[in-house]
Amino acid sequence: MFDVPSPVAVIDRLAFGGNGVCRLDGKVCFVPFSCPGDEVRLKITTQKKSYCTAEILELISPSPSRTTPACPIFGSCGGCNWQHINYQVQLEQKRRIFADTLWRGARVEGEFIKDVVAAPAQYGYRSRVQLKVYASNGKLQIGFFRHGSHEVEDAAQGCPVAVPQINELLKCFRAVLPLFSEPEAIPQISIDAGEHELVAVVHYIGQDIPKIRSFLNARSSELISCTGLLLQTGQKIIPEQLRGEGEIGYLMPNRDPDKKTSLLNYRPGGFAQVNQCQNLALLSVIRRLGEFTGPENLLDLYCGNGNFTIPLAADVASVVGVEGFQNSIDSAVLNSAANGLLNAEFLCLDVSAALRGFVKDGRIFDVVLLDPPRTGAGDAVPDIARLNPCRIIYVSCDPATLARDCAQLAGYGYRVAESVPIDMFPQTYHLESVTLLVKS
Repeated sequence: MFDVPSPVAVIDRLAFGGNGVCRLDGKVCFVPFSCPGDEVRLKITTQKKSYCTAEILELISPSPSRTTPACPIFGSCGGCNWQHINYQVQLEQKRRIFADTLWRGARVEGEFIKDVVAAPAQYGYRSRVQLKVYASNGKLQIGFFRHGSHEVEDAAQGCPVAVPQINELLKCFRAVLPLFSEPEAIPQISIDAGEHELVAVVHYIGQDIPKIRSFLNARSSELISCTGLLLQTGQKIIPEQLRGEGEIGYLMPNRDPDKKTSLLNYRPGGFAQVNQCQNLALLSVIRRLGEFTGPENLLDLYCGNGNFTIPLAADVASVVGVEGFQNSIDSAVLNSAANGLLNAEFLCLDVSAALRGFVKDGRIFDVVLLDPPRTGAGDAVPDIARLNPCRIIYVSCDPATLARDCAQLAGYGYRVAESVPIDMFPQTYHLESVTLLVKS
């Protein structure tokens, strides 16, 4: 830590990661919880060769883009970064960060990047949460880790970005968990809200599994809004279903004239988008960029529970979904059967291994759709290119790995024709996007 305060600085932009950015003595300085236009006096907290970090000692002149955070623990809770910033400015800064990243990493011109698709709801949108639990000396805290630590910040009034059903169930857990004789052995509660479901998974790291099972069964009636209650006793163990349903459902639109929506389910622990309204926006953009006319063969990589595979099945002749997580593939197969699909195939395989098999067998896919984890497609990129699809539609939750993979695909003759950022996570710096790549 440095005790000498810096001169006055003006924050000029935001950076990926959430910090505001200014310059001090020609060096880039990152300032948490600042806002573009803030005039601030800073205290240097970290000094590196090419940059420094600082905290605000004094907000001399607040930016007109500042707004009042909705959450009383904003600034200490690690869940959000930008509640203090006007939403329109959040969108503008996200587009700039996204465009800068694609330019630096893949030389994608700004003209190919659209405006950010705004979220219909700036708060109350998150349908999946993992709440950390900490119990000590008779006091129970349920919330999220504080910024830069593994200490739990108690969200006593609930989480403003979570859907209301989750916050209502959280109140019930606050009343029930202190009654357990070993609350310190419960580190986390996961809650998923679906179309009609509200499913909770209680994580337990103690030794007396019969005791926690008996307790939850005895108290389950007090968790009245919970349609499904599960117990997780190990990372590699499938959660034990104690009460109700263990699946969460949501609707996705399709083009089948006889059935305009598909009901998709997933199991706790499987991947699902946290913002259902923006999940619909993702699908809409994918449809537009895919320009499906009916005869296409579609390959959906990292397909999860069939989130895109199943609603797109009516748009194409055939679709193959590939996913390495058995839990998700099981859900995809069930979803496919429940929706009466006859042209969908699902494979539980490592994506790279599946691609090598497709190349070896001479499989032909007109469009490849991929929605990889934050680490991106990586080693799978060359084999995607070897399939020689007319179009590649890349759904990404990390601009840096997207840029890396686009640069690699450029080496195989694919160029970015359009990229659409979508604000899946208002009040944070995170951003989803859909990018179309075509042969040059």
